[in-house]
Amino acid sequence: MPDSLTAPSPYIGRFAPSPSGELHFGSLIAALGSYLRARACRGRWLVRIEDIDPPREVPGAAARILQQLEQYGLTWDGEVLYQSDRHDAYRAVLGQLIAGGQAYYCTCSRSRIQSIGGFYDGHCRLLHRGAEHAALRLHQTAPVYGFEDGLRGWLAADTRMAEEDFIIHRRDGLFAYNLAVVVDDHHQGVTEIVRGADLIEPTVRQIALYRQLGWPAPRYIHLPLALNAHGDKLSKQNHAPPLPAGDPRPTLVAALRFLHQPVPAQWQDLSLPQLLAYAVDQWQASDIVP
Repeated sequence: MPDSLTAPSPYIGRFAPSPSGELHFGSLIAALGSYLRARACRGRWLVRIEDIDPPREVPGAAARILQQLEQYGLTWDGEVLYQSDRHDAYRAVLGQLIAGGQAYYCTCSRSRIQSIGGFYDGHCRLLHRGAEHAALRLHQTAPVYGFEDGLRGWLAADTRMAEEDFIIHRRDGLFAYNLAVVVDDHHQGVTEIVRGADLIEPTVRQIALYRQLGWPAPRYIHLPLALNAHGDKLSKQNHAPPLPAGDPRPTLVAALRFLHQPVPAQWQDLSLPQLLAYAVDQWQASDIVP
């Protein structure tokens, strides 16, 4: 049965975890949803390790994440891309934006921004600050006030956030997530991004950066979030337990049910490849409850 949501063709999807800990049930939802969508659309599914924030990374987590994906039968196409190998590409784009007058240095503190309501007001835009002890901000000339989510329909953004000159290179010398994710998704030719709903908010900033770079933006589908008993998102920060070792099929079945996908009555009689093949064949993105 074909996927009922219109998909770009050719289709290239991806899963891009940060190595701040092992995968848990919440991250399995994102991985499985993006994997099944790509396979049902007869497309490619890529894996990228987003290791651009060393202070938050856990030694060995990247290798363990790849092992977990393999354990759960979620095999990817091509080589894994590591953002730690992509610094030259990020610097090239930053240089392009600076040369085009589309970025500027800012020395404003977090406390100052909080004191004016939490959204940056463009204070340093015309002050010609130097790079020392400064963040680099995108001069926002193409604000995006909302976008069409493949699952949720039109999602409007907070106007103040849409118009904010957001950081693309941090004061501490690290590349900002919004920059790196756009540069890498463009580099890898990603046509649709299936990820968790916790990333809805920065999507308009990413689309704005695509526009200012003159690149086509991918489509987006944001999946529902798995919550713990307290109603909080399952996350590494909330100490969500890692995916269980051993037979992955019960956890995969739970993830399929979470996504409102059909599960064969006698799934215990199926091998892991057979279960995943069934899930791909029966995949219906439109059945997911946002």
